[in-house]
Amino acid sequence: MFRHTIPIGRIFGIVVDLDYSWFLILGLLAWMLAVSYYPTEFRGWSTTQYWLMGGITAVLLFVSVLLHEFGHSLVAISYGIRVPRITLFLFGGVSQIAAEPESAAAEFWIAIAGPAVSFLLAILCWELRPLVAGNAPALALAKYLALLNFVLGLFNLIPGFPLDGGRVFQAIVWGLTRSYQRATVVAAATGRFFGFAFIFFGVWQAVGGDFFNGLWIAFVGWFIESAAGSQLQQQLLKGILSGHKVSEVMDREFDPISSSSTVQDLVEDHVLTHGRRFFVVQGGNGATGLLTLADIQRVPRSAWPTAHVADVMVPPDKLISIPADAEVWAALEKMGRDGVHQLPVISDGKIAGVLTREGLMNFLRVLRMIGS
Repeated sequence: MFRHTIPIGRIFGIVVDLDYSWFLILGLLAWMLAVSYYPTEFRGWSTTQYWLMGGITAVLLFVSVLLHEFGHSLVAISYGIRVPRITLFLFGGVSQIAAEPESAAAEFWIAIAGPAVSFLLAILCWELRPLVAGNAPALALAKYLALLNFVLGLFNLIPGFPLDGGRVFQAIVWGLTRSYQRATVVAAATGRFFGFAFIFFGVWQAVGGDFFNGLWIAFVGWFIESAAGSQLQQQLLKGILSGHKVSEVMDREFDPISSSSTVQDLVEDHVLTHGRRFFVVQGGNGATGLLTLADIQRVPRSAWPTAHVADVMVPPDKLISIPADAEVWAALEKMGRDGVHQLPVISDGKIAGVLTREGLMNFLRVLRMIGS
């Protein structure tokens, strides 16, 4: 699957990615610091010094964001929740926490850990000032990073999704109401309110003459409102699918194909004539695998007459599957995390069906029609 990120390493078992948008904001931030902040605050430096300090400060800001995200991730891991990935992108960073916390207390401590790290970094940078007082560039860097980390921690405490403060607020409402769903809806609605407030304030500033800052604030508000709205829709969708099992949705109508068939035969006999998009593969030893159109597309057209299904399919040991008695919502989350459009459904150690995104959407459409 194509990703819009570049992996840069693994820390504490967590993959760290850079989204392509990160390079845009890194360049913009370095430029703003080099031509605006540093020349205004520290006169008499050379152009090279301004640009060097702008670049260093921009990189260290994202190091601070990364440490902020590790605050969330390491606390989540301490609660037994897997964190496969952290991605740095246009608006900062996001930790891919694989499961929802099991309690309001866990949600609270995971959420508050990020801002706590930012405030600790702000204090550390501020306390470094006397040690670097004789070096103007180092002093400027310490002061600016102290300010940025303080603002980062404070901004993230705004009580609305998708910000950390929204999750802290959600945890508090969850603890008071004993309802995770109600807490999520309240926090998402609050996030949308703050998003609209940022948009209004940004537009007001832009009309008043501060166009660039106003536009940026409005853009941040749009991001907050969109993310909060998505969270609200996700929670409503989860409520609709709650209690339904994968066995209700999976496609049971499939005829296994032989692993010895060629890709050419498969395309001509099944894809073009019947429009099938996935295939359960049966081997001579009884082992099963899965083959999708995406797998076929990776085979050069010239190799179709000689390439066998066994060489192209996803083998049993690499299959991403789900049990038939799993919740539909858990399956949908798994498909999103793993970037797959079909999930083999396992029952008694065998493939009993295949769960597809198309099948999920049809099932959801039926539930909405009957008012479930």
